[in-house]
Amino acid sequence: MSARGIIVGAPRSGSGKTSVTIGLLRALARRGIRVRGAKSGPDYIDPGFHAAATGLPGVNLDSWAMPPALLNALAARTAEDADFVVLESAMGLFDGIPGAPGRSGAAADLARLYGLPTLLVLDVSGQSTTAAAVAKGFATYDPQVRIAGVVLNRVGSDRHRRLCADAIEALGLPVVGAIMRDPTLTMPERHLGLVQASEHAGLTAFIDKMADMVEASLDLDAIMKLATPLAPQSGDFGSALPPPGQRIALAEDAAFTFLYPHVAAHWRAAGAEIVPFSPLANEGPRADCDVCWLSGGYPELHAGHLSAADHFRAGVLRFASTKPIHGECGGFMVLGESLEDAGGETHAMLGLLGHSTSFAKRKMNLGYRQAQLRADCALGRAGATIRGHEFHYARMTETGNDEPLADLADGQGNPLGASGFRRGHVSGTFFHAIARGE
Repeated sequence: MSARGIIVGAPRSGSGKTSVTIGLLRALARRGIRVRGAKSGPDYIDPGFHAAATGLPGVNLDSWAMPPALLNALAARTAEDADFVVLESAMGLFDGIPGAPGRSGAAADLARLYGLPTLLVLDVSGQSTTAAAVAKGFATYDPQVRIAGVVLNRVGSDRHRRLCADAIEALGLPVVGAIMRDPTLTMPERHLGLVQASEHAGLTAFIDKMADMVEASLDLDAIMKLATPLAPQSGDFGSALPPPGQRIALAEDAAFTFLYPHVAAHWRAAGAEIVPFSPLANEGPRADCDVCWLSGGYPELHAGHLSAADHFRAGVLRFASTKPIHGECGGFMVLGESLEDAGGETHAMLGLLGHSTSFAKRKMNLGYRQAQLRADCALGRAGATIRGHEFHYARMTETGNDEPLADLADGQGNPLGASGFRRGHVSGTFFHAIARGE
């Protein structure tokens, strides 16, 4: 039987969606409900919190990057393995990019596609009855996106709660909870968003605190009644990224953390074995692996340790002499000649590609990307189109003389020029691959 599901949305980032979602997931799990979290859009971090709250893997559902068949297949797999699915919106509920209908990347696409109701989280600090105008705007903006209930966040007093709730409920929208202002409920952040679940000190206690807040402030029974069945149309995994090898050496530690859950899950489902190793522990890829994957993360925070990791360096250089290595974003930075950290200190990296990067000279790069590969590599065959996302603050200070890996365009198809590099068996790019393009 398919799970029931609900979307947690908001007008913008920072409204409290993630705190409500994590607390809701753990609170439902406490009831013995098999609950799973999902995240709209290309977010690497929140699925880790969802998994920590539920004990089940998180998943991204991205209407821009994933062709419809893959999106449906992932949604169906999520629903089959759960009784209840909480789908957290990225940014604002309707925030995406212009494009084909239903392919904007916004959570609203998923609301329309699967008929899922939305639980709207409103940060009402600094306002009272005006919150009703915001709620009404959301309720009437798109008839195919149903706002089923409202949660008031950062409420200042019981009078404040009554003013907001009475005005919203007069519109016919139920208010199913109100969360009082509490600075201790704020989730720690850094330059790419939230501190990851794996790095959060006292993670279990923090998630339990979120669940305690939800149980005290929200009507869980009412929220569960708002949910509707998540029953996607048939799909398939034909557009999923195929395993780059039978046995994949995967860099995995505090410096290398960003790999989309659906990518690793599909590699395993396709029969590949993932063999993790830790560069920060001075480990190299196992020699019996077929390919090495350096995922994204925060190498700029660990550049000195990575530079001094002689066994890691020797192992990767040995591996690259005969077998393919691919680096994404942070992994791409480590494949280069050097990395300048935020303090302005330059550290030697692997030197398998000729570029150098700097975190001291920061520039934000953010957005969907579609890449046409110029050559065979771990991402696919020459000529293949890969859809993905780029989000980093590092900038390239030296480009080197390696061959470009791909021709890049933004999410609307506007050309961005050549991207990434390749040399011998080594390839790398700043963008994170999500799926094969359509």
